[in-house]
Amino acid sequence: MKYRLIVMRHAKSDWETSAQTDHVRPLNKRGRRDAPAIAAKLVELGWQPDRVLSSDSQRTTETFERMSESFEDPAPEVAYFNSLYHAGIAEIEEVVSLVPDDVECVLVLGHNPGWQSAVYWLVGEAHSMTTANAALMEIDAENWRDAISRETQWELIEFLRPKEI
Repeated sequence: MKYRLIVMRHAKSDWETSAQTDHVRPLNKRGRRDAPAIAAKLVELGWQPDRVLSSDSQRTTETFERMSESFEDPAPEVAYFNSLYHAGIAEIEEVVSLVPDDVECVLVLGHNPGWQSAVYWLVGEAHSMTTANAALMEIDAENWRDAISRETQWELIEFLRPKEI
């Protein structure tokens, strides 16, 4: 089966905020604008996710909320994980391997430096994951557990940057 994975970094967050911790830092104006633009581009390309696995930070949850405005019905199912906060490929593997095998397209939403490292691990190419960037990848595999364990075997189909859409 062909599986599609979107590795996306949260949209631009607000550093000029009264947030008490990094975990609760919200999006800024640009982030609130970029998130739905990326989602609209995913829909246009036929890459609307069936499932979203996200860090539980304020900026990632708000990124998905803004994105969901642009997704077509039915909206993707979302699950939030504290384990994806400042995570890397090991944590991505852990949550993606739990996805039912009939789900074709998954979006993982999180943070750097782990997301940039994960893209490198999956496709074997370095890509700068600035805010709201999304790497769209595909692989033929028997199931999600098999797919997500394949280092450098994913094919990078497209790399989305808000400034370029």
